[in-house]
Amino acid sequence: MKMYNKMFELHAQLLRAMSHPKRLEIIHLLRGKNLCVGEIQQKLDLPQANLSQHLMTLREAGIVVTERKGKNIFYKLSDKNFIEASDALREVLAKRYKDTELASELEKNMDELVPLTHDLVCGKRLCPKSANVTYKYNGKIYYFCSKACKEKFVEKPSKFLII
Repeated sequence: MKMYNKMFELHAQLLRAMSHPKRLEIIHLLRGKNLCVGEIQQKLDLPQANLSQHLMTLREAGIVVTERKGKNIFYKLSDKNFIEASDALREVLAKRYKDTELASELEKNMDELVPLTHDLVCGKRLCPKSANVTYKYNGKIYYFCSKACKEKFVEKPSKFLII
């Protein structure tokens, strides 16, 4: 029974490390990407000291890992399941607030809140803000997790589209 309780303690510690809007935003930014501190800072418009604290919290919790390339330190998620968990919670929130005063505001910004689509090549859940690559085909924009997925689509779109 001790391990049963320990698992809940570990779960709570992990959630505490994630329980700040900026740390959740960092997790969202690292969706399928490795970013250096400067890139994260630029996207979040946070002071260096503040960002460093958030990254340290995420690193100590094992949510992000680092990789040094030359003088730069790049951050990436330690596990893709952090994105899936975050997406699932955002879907719950979108449903919860669907019929409230926030509904119209949420609808305007829904592409930033929940995944709207899937990468047609690999099936990964994406939203426009988190997609690494976009491609316009027949007047419609498609979102991809990587350049490789986009290139496969471009080679033979009919393989991936239901016509």
